[in-house]
Amino acid sequence: MAIEISARKREVQGTNASRRMRRSGMVPGILYGGDKNPVNIELDHQALILNLRSEKFHASILTLDVGGTKEQVLLRSVNMHPYRPQVQHVDFQRVSKDRKIQMKVPLHFINAEKSPGVKEQGGVVNHVLNELNVSCFPGDLPEFVEVNLEHLAVGKPIHVRDVPLPKGVEAVLHRNENPSVATVVVPALITEEEEAAPAVSAAEVPTTEQAAPAKEGEAPAEGDKAAPKAAEKDKAEKKEKK
Repeated sequence: MAIEISARKREVQGTNASRRMRRSGMVPGILYGGDKNPVNIELDHQALILNLRSEKFHASILTLDVGGTKEQVLLRSVNMHPYRPQVQHVDFQRVSKDRKIQMKVPLHFINAEKSPGVKEQGGVVNHVLNELNVSCFPGDLPEFVEVNLEHLAVGKPIHVRDVPLPKGVEAVLHRNENPSVATVVVPALITEEEEAAPAVSAAEVPTTEQAAPAKEGEAPAEGDKAAPKAAEKDKAEKKEKK
């Protein structure tokens, strides 16, 4: 189902006019492209922000109604406020059904849990790309491109040229370019802290004979009790001889 949005021509321009417009709940924008002149427009902020939450809104042919005149457009740019959830400006581009367009479409990954890299090798899937720049006629533009990870394994990433694309759609790549789309990474079992910790040998482990002297108020260890008893016995034997 096509997404339709409404706008109206913006008669007043300038920084101050745009600020007043935003305070009143409207968003300044522009419609350009095709064989027509650019048109300054304004849109309802609440309706626009709800549409922006939809993935489809960013990668679909939209119907823009400007004062009763409907045109097929693409969302080309959205400027947000630095720290508020507020749209500052929005750009739309007209499209013609007989002219190819370039558009970034989202990637949807499936069957990761079935891949040998996850099931057999204990790896974790790493999404190198989350969207793909494609070229096609407006009528062939997909909402998303599906990437099947069923055969993904460690050391064998999926590349862009390995991903089947819908009819009439081709990836925008340079001649020898073929970037990775997804890989499998095996988590390290030993942390850096464990690797850096020195090993302790049995000879370094203190025994009862090597135990530290008892603190004041503490009972001496068994090995420490033997020395005083032997000294007392020697004194007793000396007294008896005298």
